[in-house]
Amino acid sequence: MCSALVGWFADIRLADRLEVGGKGGSLGELTRAGIEVPAGFVLKTAAFERFIEALEIEAPVRERVESLEAEDLAAVTALSGELRARFAATPLPADVADAIARAVEELGKGAAQSGVAVRSSATTEDAADASFAGLQDSYLWVQSVPQIQDRVRSCWGSLYSVESMSYRRKRDFKEKNVAMAVVVQTMVDARTAGVMFTRSPLTGDRSVMTIEGSWGLGSAVVGGEVTPDRWVVGKITGEISVREISTKLIRHAAAGGGGIETVPVPEDLQLAACMSDDEIENLRTIGRKVERHYGRAQDIEWAVERGSEKILLLQSRPETVWSAKESAPVGRGAVNPSLHVLSIFGGRR
Repeated sequence: MCSALVGWFADIRLADRLEVGGKGGSLGELTRAGIEVPAGFVLKTAAFERFIEALEIEAPVRERVESLEAEDLAAVTALSGELRARFAATPLPADVADAIARAVEELGKGAAQSGVAVRSSATTEDAADASFAGLQDSYLWVQSVPQIQDRVRSCWGSLYSVESMSYRRKRDFKEKNVAMAVVVQTMVDARTAGVMFTRSPLTGDRSVMTIEGSWGLGSAVVGGEVTPDRWVVGKITGEISVREISTKLIRHAAAGGGGIETVPVPEDLQLAACMSDDEIENLRTIGRKVERHYGRAQDIEWAVERGSEKILLLQSRPETVWSAKESAPVGRGAVNPSLHVLSIFGGRR
């Protein structure tokens, strides 16, 4: 059941973005649509606002960010360091700390000990008209309530990273509209993980899906540390038109003391496909269902759970690159209509 500070995936949806952020809203939406995602909850933006209010009593935060010039990298960097240090040093409000502890306990006995992901979910991310992907922090295999509480503050602080503040200033976002929720989600012990694009990321072709994956956690794929296996699949027919199996030398796995570590892939798996054709077909079916639900192309993160071999979705966000190109004007206004003709023939005037 949702409260003022905590929302469970089954009770939230994308329309709740202002309370749960883009990632949290998407995970709730997927859950309600019958797509399997790892269990979890969202610490709502109300908790962030409580924390910011306490900081603002001591010294301004949002006002100082809005006063920055996007091109003044030195000023952005200095303010980022100052604000992130303040976030790290300021204790959580007692009711927020208690809400996290109770929600982790409810998430499942031993869930925190076996590991959870603590993931930033800003109100401005994963929107259809802007992509903030990768600008805020996420943490994997966090193993205790105190660590989770610390990582929540780190996620909040990452809203004031150099990259995130610069992005907002360049686009003139109003800081009062910017807030951070935090997703706390059971980790998947991934045999294989990767990404799926429900239209070609290279050509924009809507008739195909592109699936990329590698052994272990998906962070190695998303972070570009491995060259993943790659399949291009007909969205309707299921025909695999491209099959590229790479040499996969390393994978990301859970580290003994929490977090992740890089480990070598056994020699017999280095050149083996990380997904079977049946699993590719299952991913295609899931991808089509998600795209139909949202009514537009999606970029999806997925994982295959070790042991159960179940495919779980970790995230789905709108595809923005080709959508932006299609929504851009095809020509520019001109007083002299003949200029449009001239532009067709090389833009000569």
